[in-house]
Amino acid sequence: MILEVDPKHQEDPESLARLYLKPDQLPGSGAPLVPLGSLATLSRKVGPLAVNHQGQLPAVTLSFNLKTGSSIGPVVDRINAMNLPAGITGSFQGTAQVFQSSLQGLGLLLLVAVGVIYLVLGILYESFIHPLTILSGLPSAAIGALATLWLFGVDLNIYAMVGIILLIGIVKKNAIMMIDFALQARATSQVTALEAITQGCLVRFRPIMMTTMAALMGTLPLAIGIGTVSNSRRSLGLVVVGGLLFSQLITLFITPVIYLYLDRFQEWLRRGKPPGY
Repeated sequence: MILEVDPKHQEDPESLARLYLKPDQLPGSGAPLVPLGSLATLSRKVGPLAVNHQGQLPAVTLSFNLKTGSSIGPVVDRINAMNLPAGITGSFQGTAQVFQSSLQGLGLLLLVAVGVIYLVLGILYESFIHPLTILSGLPSAAIGALATLWLFGVDLNIYAMVGIILLIGIVKKNAIMMIDFALQARATSQVTALEAITQGCLVRFRPIMMTTMAALMGTLPLAIGIGTVSNSRRSLGLVVVGGLLFSQLITLFITPVIYLYLDRFQEWLRRGKPPGY
């Protein structure tokens, strides 16, 4: 049944009370008509012009802007820490949602990147041990990168994660230079592992320093913050510069030691006893 009010009464909400409804009885029973005002109460209140829904639930959109110099990461964490009343749930949309979705897969991406590097190095050197030696410098690079971000008060944002991925490729080439020379020296001449890695450190010291300084000089403008849009990418430069400086001081001394111990462990697996040095 579709009811319609006389057009002259359509502009007055009070006219709804003048509508009469017929009771649900058999036709011709002569039942009296019932006014709508006796069945329903008309009230006035403020309400939205339209009710938005997300899925099957009514939703309200609350927008926020960032202050100058602040990043979206801490703001998202602060909103997530808010205690909402029972029965109310919240979700991010727009830029905040893109930020959250971009960070969700970066941890897995780092693990996949390290795993792929390990597989490629294992195929290259035909060994399961020496790729571990090459990747042994990554923890020190990560410590240096995170410490640099903490020292300058910069958040671990999407650009910093990209810088860490770049740092993995830059840092491992230092160990590759030394380990590759040591393996070639042991294969072509009768030298011990200690003599091979010592020669590798001495011969490859100059190219290691040259490539490291080239990478530092290339990312230093980003770390300083020179340029129009460099502030947003400053974390990338800080990650690369801090990670390279710290890992360069550590890996030149730690990588040869790890190589010796892992080479001794490999020989023990082959012969059943550790060789003498």
